[in-house]
This record gives sequence, structure tokens and C-alpha cells, in this order.
Amino acid sequence: MKNQALKNNEQQTLSITEREPIAAIATPVGEGGIAVIRVSGEDAIATVDKAFSGKDLSQQDSHTVHFGNIVDNEGQVVDEVLATLFRSPKSYTGEETVEISCHGGVLVTQAVLETVLSLGVRSAEPGEFTQRAFLNGKMELSQAEAVADLIHAKSKKALDAAHQQLEGRLGEHIKEFRQQIIDATAMVELELDFVEEDVEFADKEQLQELLKELDEEIDELLATYETGRLVKHGVRTVFIGLPNAGKSTLLNTLVGKDRAIVTEIAGTTRDTIDVDWSYDGLRFKLTDTAGLRETTDVVEAEGVKRSQQAFEKADLAVYLKDLSRELTAEERQDIAEFQKNAGDTPFILIGTKKDIAKEIEDERIRYDLKISAIEGEAIDDLKKLMKQRALENKHYDSSSLLVTSSRHRDALEKAQQDVKSALQALDRGMTGDFLSIDLRSALKQLGTITGEITTEDILDSIFSRFCIGK
Repeated sequence: MKNQALKNNEQQTLSITEREPIAAIATPVGEGGIAVIRVSGEDAIATVDKAFSGKDLSQQDSHTVHFGNIVDNEGQVVDEVLATLFRSPKSYTGEETVEISCHGGVLVTQAVLETVLSLGVRSAEPGEFTQRAFLNGKMELSQAEAVADLIHAKSKKALDAAHQQLEGRLGEHIKEFRQQIIDATAMVELELDFVEEDVEFADKEQLQELLKELDEEIDELLATYETGRLVKHGVRTVFIGLPNAGKSTLLNTLVGKDRAIVTEIAGTTRDTIDVDWSYDGLRFKLTDTAGLRETTDVVEAEGVKRSQQAFEKADLAVYLKDLSRELTAEERQDIAEFQKNAGDTPFILIGTKKDIAKEIEDERIRYDLKISAIEGEAIDDLKKLMKQRALENKHYDSSSLLVTSSRHRDALEKAQQDVKSALQALDRGMTGDFLSIDLRSALKQLGTITGEITTEDILDSIFSRFCIGK
């Protein structure tokens, strides 16, 4: 009874049974074979039927498709369409939903949408369909966030991570954590009800063991965040080195097109150039930088400053040394300084222009690799090395669950701190009421991940990232 009451008290009722109908174009705007206008809400099917010439949609079964015309208020045909019906609760949003497939063109799609809106339907806000799906219990909050991640994924591994979350794997872990805390809190609070009778319901050693195990499990999940961040947002990779070291040439070679201007004139690159590139399912955000040197040119000096800033923010630093030029004491010092300043950031030292390299072999510097971007020599080896170093010492397994959201990480860190506080309270022999405060706080933090506990600010922040129509 106490256990169930605790669940009921801390959960919010978010189910919505009646909502005004909303509509939006669910496909990218532009010319194409078809476009889809999604309509969802109370009496959505009957509302769309007012502008549909064909079968009476209100009399048709769910999950059926019907051919007809969309006609405007004056009876003029706007377009031939297919109307797909989804009756509540068996729809994406959990509400009555109609998906109108029309010819794909900017003008005709907009005309169909405006005809639907003229029926008293409201334009949907970004992410409002998915938000309704969450509020109507069709998915938990972490799954709703995964929908946006799925749409915005720019690499195979980011796509896989989003699929894992959409399947509810993170939610399952969080629910297990929360159930452990609920059980522990119920034992502690039940004991408080009988404090005057001096009755003990909570086995302190068992409770301590449970909390220690929970602390370790949360720690293991948190350890995946850095890898999750790289998988989701990409590895910020900066190419640094002296002017004419081959940074722009290498960038162009990797991405397969002339993205950066390449000349023999030192200082051609004046600003950082960012390019997305994927290798073996992992996304890299490549940054070509201005050559590092002292200069009186104001514009070039600003470029060098931005190069330094890009280096400081990098997840992977690649220093390029031109092998066709002798290594000077000054450049040797620069390399040593960059290696030192990289700290925990993986650092790769690459010798470039191997095809025209001088015969002098300097034994006092060890390159990770020597390449020729022009000839394509050792480029495949470089790609493998970049991926290896980027994920070095990271918790990565293609089948393992990754925490990819900073919001989830923050909630897990706060919950873990509450669990640690509860453990300290047990060690100090503090009373159950203090212990209960920490446990309930941990419960609340974990609940914000799945949406069992949420606020309007959290929802606004999450769903504002969505596109209109999703």
C-alpha cells in the first residue's frame, strides 16, 4: 500500500483526452513526388472530411487509405489526394489523425494546408505532434527526445544511438533505478509511521547494499556520456600547423571535394573552415585553421587567434608538419607545447607531403604517420587512426547503451549525488526522515528523464528542437 501510494503521489497526470486539431506539413518543403499534411486532434477525421470529396471519412475504419479531392470553400478542387486515417488511440499522437498525401510542390502543398486550416484547425508548433504523443502516454520523454535525434542524426552511429533510445532502452534502465529507490523509500517511510512503537522495517545493511549497487550502476551509465556526445554531435577535429603544412589539402582529400582554397602562398587560409565528414559510421567536424605564425597582418592574426581557440575546444587535435621543410627548433618547440596543452585531448602528429619529403630523417621527433594527401598515400591509415584516437579510452560498444543528452547526464549526476548523500546519512546513523529526503530527491531527478516528473520549461526546451510537422 505504501509503495503504491508513493508511486501515485510523485507521478503527474499528463494524459490528454481532448485536444483542438492541429495541422502541419510533415515532409520537407520543396518539389517532389508527394507531400504529406498531418492533422491530429479531437474530431480530426470529421473536420478533414468537410473539405474531402470522396467517401465519408467519418464512417471509415482506422488504418485505411481513401482517394479523393480536397476542395476549398468555393467548391474548387485544390488537389487530388490520398487520406490515411488513424483513429484514437492507435495513432502516433494517440489522437484522431489524418495524413493527407498530395502532389509534392510548394504551392499545391501550401494550398492544401491552407484549406485544412480554414476549417478551424490550428497550425502546429514545432514538435507539437510528438509532444502530444508524450502527453497521451504513447511514449516516454526520453523516447520523444530520441525522435528529434533520429531526424537530426548525421552519422550511422548517431542513428544507432537514437534507435536505442527510441526503443526505450534508456527508459528501462531508469525505471529499474527508480523502482529500487521507490522500494527503499517505502521501507524507510513505513518505519517512520511506526517510530513511536520502535518498529524497524528497513534492513540497514540491505539498504546500504542496494544504494551502493545503484551508485555503481549510475556511474557506469554516466561513463558512456563522453562517447555518446561524440557519437551524437561529432568529433571536433582541428588541423593545426605552420602555413603551407597541407592542412587545407588534407581536408579536401578527406571530404572528397575542394572545400578549402589551396595555394602555394603561405597564409591563404585566414579563418577557420568547418566541414562535416563521416568515416565508418562516426561523424567528424573537421576544422581547417590558419597557419600558426607571427604576423603583422590584422586579418591573418585574427585567423591565428581563432585557430588557437579551435584547438582549445577540440576533441581531437591533428598537427601537420611539412616533411619537405627541415624541422626548426621553433617548430619543434611549438609541437611540444601543443602536445602538452592538449592534455587529455587525443593528439596526432602527422608528417605531410611525403611524396616530396627531404631525405633528412630527424630521429628526435616521432610521427604517428607520414602521408601524402596529393598522392593519397596512407590516407586510409590516417582515417583509421583518427577514429581509433577519437574513441580511445572511451566506453564504446556498438551494442551498449549510450547517454547522449546533456540533460540526461545532469539528471543522472544529481540523482547519483542524492544516492551518495543517502549513503552518508546511513553511515552517520541519521534518522529516516533525512534519508527519505535524499531518496525522494533522487527519485525526482530520475523521473525528469522519462517524463514521469516534468515541468513546462523542460517540455518547451525539448520540443522547441523539433521541426514543424513532427
